[in-house]
Amino acid sequence: MTVIERYILRRTVAIFMATLLWVLAIVWTTQVLVRIDVVTSNGQSAATFFEIAWLILPSVIPIVIPFAVGIAVAQTLSTMNTDSELIVINAAGSPRMAVIRPMLILAVVASIVCLVITNAVNPPSRQRMRALLAESRADLITTVIEEGAFQKIEDGLYIQIGERLPDGRFGGIFVADSREPGTELIYYAKEGATAEVDGNQLLVMQDGTIHRKTEGNVSVVRYSSYAFDLSQFTASGSTPNFGPKDRDLAYLFNPDPNDWYQKKNPQIYRAEIHKRFSEWLYPLVFALIGLAVAGDSRSFREARIHPLLTAMTIALVFRWAGFFFVEKIETSAVYTPVVYLVPLAACAIAVFFIATNRMMELPLWVIERGQALWGRLQARALALRHRRSGFGGAAPGGPA
Repeated sequence: MTVIERYILRRTVAIFMATLLWVLAIVWTTQVLVRIDVVTSNGQSAATFFEIAWLILPSVIPIVIPFAVGIAVAQTLSTMNTDSELIVINAAGSPRMAVIRPMLILAVVASIVCLVITNAVNPPSRQRMRALLAESRADLITTVIEEGAFQKIEDGLYIQIGERLPDGRFGGIFVADSREPGTELIYYAKEGATAEVDGNQLLVMQDGTIHRKTEGNVSVVRYSSYAFDLSQFTASGSTPNFGPKDRDLAYLFNPDPNDWYQKKNPQIYRAEIHKRFSEWLYPLVFALIGLAVAGDSRSFREARIHPLLTAMTIALVFRWAGFFFVEKIETSAVYTPVVYLVPLAACAIAVFFIATNRMMELPLWVIERGQALWGRLQARALALRHRRSGFGGAAPGGPA
């Protein structure tokens, strides 16, 4: 590798790492906040929450890497063109591969990283996360006996314990059950306790009432003792339910015939296989599109959209098509070749532009409409700013 190639690679890697860290931090934070209910609702410790947050990373990284590669390539080449470095490199007689090779090295390494993470790191991480979430539900008995806690067990079922009595029993038990459509059940008891009978967890309530409301009918039943079965929640929660994204490649190629997903839709596992073996190509797609858009020096007098915006817009179209057809093959195997055709076609088109020394750009009508829309947005923002500052309106006491 020549000095120029090492220089370009070093600059590109620096932008790639900075972009990856910032974008990954934003996406990771949004995903982590979705799981914060593990602590707030299920009474788990902060250590469990941070472990789940750490286990989310392997599923986020392969999604972010292609965008980081595309931004790094387009921004590096655009900056080098602005600083006239591409012109100097061409004038010095360096071949175009001196600019292309560092970008391809970064893209190939990023693609391999995506392939390894998606197939070797992400499945075990997802399985561990599923297990932690299952354990949080398996601790149901512990969470519901917290004094004063109004606990959501699942959709339509809530339990609240008013207080702990000195002998370990509970006072003021309230249970609301609306899981069955058209029926609402409300249990109230003055006191009660948890008990285990034949391996089943029961909430034994004493001296209370049951309010049963159906369509147009309300009935009230008093009882001296009533056992509410909680084992259905702890048993189901203690066994994690693994989906196609949680399975390793060996299982995807040979799933259990009794697997619930396999019975419901046998195509869903094959769709996951094709997804994993096609999406690792997108770092290379984004890099080639960035090279096709900003790989050659351009005059400053040429009016055009910033190469970074052009490259990311074109790349997003192909990435969206990839997502679309991956979802389609879950219902029909006819779309399977298209899942591979989309990234390969994107690479072929970008290579064509690079090999023929053509500049990949958005169609002229897209640029014109984009500029017109941007102008209207700027005008509206300026008018709104003037109205808020008191300019442009009617003078006090004057005509409207």
